[in-house]
Amino acid sequence: MIRSCVTISLVEQARGGPFVFWDDLDAACEKAGRLGFDAVEIFTPAIDAFDRNHLHGLLHKHDLALAAVGTGAGWVLHKLSLTDADPARRAEAREFVRGVVDLAGEFNASAIIGSMQGRAADGVDRDTALGYLAEALTDLGEHAARYNVPLLYEPLNRYETNLCNTVEHGVALLDRADTSNVRLLCDLFHMNIEEVSIADALRCGAGAIGHLHFVDSNRRAAGFGHLDYAPIIEALAEIGYDGYACAEALPLPDPDTAAKQTIDQFNTLFAHWSHK
Repeated sequence: MIRSCVTISLVEQARGGPFVFWDDLDAACEKAGRLGFDAVEIFTPAIDAFDRNHLHGLLHKHDLALAAVGTGAGWVLHKLSLTDADPARRAEAREFVRGVVDLAGEFNASAIIGSMQGRAADGVDRDTALGYLAEALTDLGEHAARYNVPLLYEPLNRYETNLCNTVEHGVALLDRADTSNVRLLCDLFHMNIEEVSIADALRCGAGAIGHLHFVDSNRRAAGFGHLDYAPIIEALAEIGYDGYACAEALPLPDPDTAAKQTIDQFNTLFAHWSHK
């Protein structure tokens, strides 16, 4: 069963980034529930940025789940990276992610490692950086296992990292990590830049994909770009994907329109897949 999801950012410093709803957690959850989304994904500046009991209440009130929590604020706000040349900074980055894993785990949700993976630079070659990253995924994946949820790792496009840019790279990294509790987050925007065929890349990730960012070629809501979704949907069905399709999309022309466009496209494209 594939489920719909929409993003909420609470990080002021990330304004302009690809998140549909901003600032107001209460209003965002109300709108997500009213539109018929199954879940929300939250980008938070810190693990204490909101009252957890209040969020539990909001999710229950609007019949929503928490799908995932992003760790990107560790990079945006503190420039923390799991592949930093400084071991003390790498340790600090792990602790930041560990806190997000604990927060997400309370809601049966996964933490996402995207921008905090860092890059090969400043005295750290690519193989060394990948080794640091595999070690971190092993550690943090096992930490997430105590909540019976996977840790999510996201390959990014070449303009954001020089480590893993494709699903094939991501699968190789998971093979390098000594844990079975890390899954790939496949983002259609990044894949549109890096993959020869998005559908074939999804097939390459069969069994390893735990989350999907459901957006269009230009990072706008699905249907507002030029992606051909038919082969993508076919590939997802072939591999038996049963996670979330989450709109990590720019709030254009405005958040409400982007959210409505997303859920309409989700309901059209996944009409034969039961949800909610």
